[in-house]
Amino acid sequence: MFPTEPAAINNGFGSLLKNRGFMLLWIGQLVSQLADKVFFVLMIALLEVYPPPPGIAQNSMYSTLMVAFTIPAILFGSAGGILVDRLPKKLIMVGSDVVRGLLTLCLPLLPREFLILLMLAFAISSVTQFFAPAEQAAIPLIVRRENLLAANALFSSTMMGALIVGFAIGEPILSWAKSWMGETYGQELVVGGLYILSAVIMQPINFTEHKPLKDENSQTHPWSEFTESIRYLKKNRLVLNAMLQLTTLYCVFAALTVLAIQLAEDFGLKEKQFGFFLAAAGVGMVVGAGILGHWGEKFHHKPLPLIGFLLIALVLGVFTFTHNLALALGLCAILGIGAALIGVPMQTVIQQQTPPNMHGKVFGFQNHAVNIALSVPLAITGPLTDALGLRAVMMTMSVVVVVVGFWAWKNTRRVLQDVI
Repeated sequence: MFPTEPAAINNGFGSLLKNRGFMLLWIGQLVSQLADKVFFVLMIALLEVYPPPPGIAQNSMYSTLMVAFTIPAILFGSAGGILVDRLPKKLIMVGSDVVRGLLTLCLPLLPREFLILLMLAFAISSVTQFFAPAEQAAIPLIVRRENLLAANALFSSTMMGALIVGFAIGEPILSWAKSWMGETYGQELVVGGLYILSAVIMQPINFTEHKPLKDENSQTHPWSEFTESIRYLKKNRLVLNAMLQLTTLYCVFAALTVLAIQLAEDFGLKEKQFGFFLAAAGVGMVVGAGILGHWGEKFHHKPLPLIGFLLIALVLGVFTFTHNLALALGLCAILGIGAALIGVPMQTVIQQQTPPNMHGKVFGFQNHAVNIALSVPLAITGPLTDALGLRAVMMTMSVVVVVVGFWAWKNTRRVLQDVI
């Protein structure tokens, strides 16, 4: 379907479109991402037909389900990365899609008990922790080094696009499935089918992987591999700093997820319409990633992450003075562009600077660290907003983002200018 990547250097999206392996990986992850979002919508919808256990209110069921999705990311983030370095990456990606698809298809066959639903959500979320680091580790094996920026830009834009579109079309797709395929198994068949389709798409991918020595496989303990990734990050300040910047970025977005609910009320929207602000930021990320992917060469030697942090800080500060909804949505889009200027180059730096035998461990640790860090702003943003007020919290975040941006750029500006 796609020709192989040409030997000549051809930066930008044009070269990626000619890379058969990358296109299969990209389309496969896009379908898998959509399946993840629609599956989450399915879990929420199923709570309406699952009777609550004794002593648990309906709202508590929603919270408990969220916890079941979140805990695996904290428990198995690094473990997934260690497994990625031990097994073929394509096997992990295709296998995790097949397992998630089969588990989803089992839903109609299981008793309608809330505990079983929680166990299934926990299992599928656990399998996802192995897919993510394998996917990140596969990109530098398929794409030439000079095209990594464009590849990460495309992955970032479609990942955010899947987040926006997946939640938007989740309910209509599930409603259509119920009416055309039956209420008993229609929804589960569609979601499970998406996971299986993703596996089928990625099955033809071929790439050469780093093969660890037999002694390395037999004698290395998983805990030793985990500590090895920490030692590597301590030695490689560039990769560590890039990971810290990514973690800071995700923390800001986690806090904004909570703040967006209050912002919706302040701008005259219903609380459940808070997604408008997140969608606008997502559109900005898609635009920013597209600019970097297509014209990335022109931004060489530019302080992209510093510019991104300053844009985010500016938006957070201006937000405290605006009361116009259209302007607020525009500011969210600018914030998304700033996020792309941080996320895309920093993910590219990590891929470029990490040796193949460390890909899984480093990306697994990154996934683990980000998920743990996300829980902090989610836990404290609400109480801080109640105590200090929305505007004070946003101004404080603006100052923190500026400080982190300058600190990160000061520490790595010399080496970053050579790789982005």
